[in-house]
Amino acid sequence: QVQLVESGGGLVQAGGSLRLSCAPSRSIFSIRSMGWYRQTPGKQRDMVASITSGGSTNYADSVKGRFTISRDSAKNTVYLQMNSLKPEDSAVYYCNSNIRPNWRDDWRDYWGQGTQVTVSS
Repeated sequence: QVQLVESGGGLVQAGGSLRLSCAPSRSIFSIRSMGWYRQTPGKQRDMVASITSGGSTNYADSVKGRFTISRDSAKNTVYLQMNSLKPEDSAVYYCNSNIRPNWRDDWRDYWGQGTQVTVSS
């Protein structure tokens, strides 16, 4: 069973930076898109940033110019560099990836367990 393992969340002051990482728990056959979502209590989970296998990126308007998504294809790892953090960025951040675990499997979406990011004012 494939799991996405996240790391890098924590507590930071407004204006600070954090870097999130996410990778599958074991080797897999192939990955397509990778991305980050965030969710606060009582609200829906929203896309923050995504990156395709070809390196094309997409960002939520609220994070453009402050967050940068990147991926290391050799390590099947996706990163989210978050700069100039604001209190409103506080949320649980979830990694998402479209994965084909083995050559005989179908493509499907996987989610990480979530990592808390808290930005104090």
